Amino acid sequence: MISNPYLPRYREIEQALRARIADLKPGDPLPSDAALCHEFGVSRMTARNAVGRLAEEGLINREPGRGSFVAVPPSHRRANSLMSFSDEMRSQGRVPHSRLLRRELRPARPDEVRDLRLRDGELVVALIRIRIADNEAIAIEAVALHGRCADAVMHADLESGSLHQALRSAGFVPARGRATLAAGAASADDALHLGIPPGTPLLVERRVIVDLRGRPLESTESRYPADRYALDVDFEVEAARERTASRQQRG
Repeated sequence: MISNPYLPRYREIEQALRARIADLKPGDPLPSDAALCHEFGVSRMTARNAVGRLAEEGLINREPGRGSFVAVPPSHRRANSLMSFSDEMRSQGRVPHSRLLRRELRPARPDEVRDLRLRDGELVVALIRIRIADNEAIAIEAVALHGRCADAVMHADLESGSLHQALRSAGFVPARGRATLAAGAASADDALHLGIPPGTPLLVERRVIVDLRGRPLESTESRYPADRYALDVDFEVEAARERTASRQQRG
């Protein structure tokens, strides 16, 4: 495996394991922490961090004393994590690709100036893609990227390839973000590209992603037909959390 100097080691291991999982069946074993340490030349903590992220996303099951095993593919994405669309669909055993409708350099709109911390008149790389799995349109996605990403994105393969992989390869590593979810209705354009009637209920996700230095990298709106996509949410009941905190303080 060729090391990417812009990517933390645990993320390199995580990506390598994602690729392996795509070719395995539920229940198949994964390398032990010790084997990963030997293979990648990392500490046990680094290996555990990589495997732990996959377990949090429901891609693997960790069984104490036995090891890690490929989980039954999740039907939905967890709301507290973001895989690339390509990785997400492959984890479900589906074949992803995209249809690129638009790719251009243009002045940022007011909302993009705000989200990406730009000055008025600065350029963004604007993309519109239909995200597809097994020949079914899953989403229409509008992306605005900071202009510094232009060289990495303007000529990248964004139909069979991954946008985030193109960014990572150029040193722009998506690290974390914030998203809001809302209900919407399909516009005429949504209906045309997603093959649904106008007015069909949509799940609308708006997110901003920053890089490893905390600089805004991407502002995206994804519009999903409500019957083709969903998010799973883990949560704590507030009263139970307060009781636990109170017991810890008394202890």
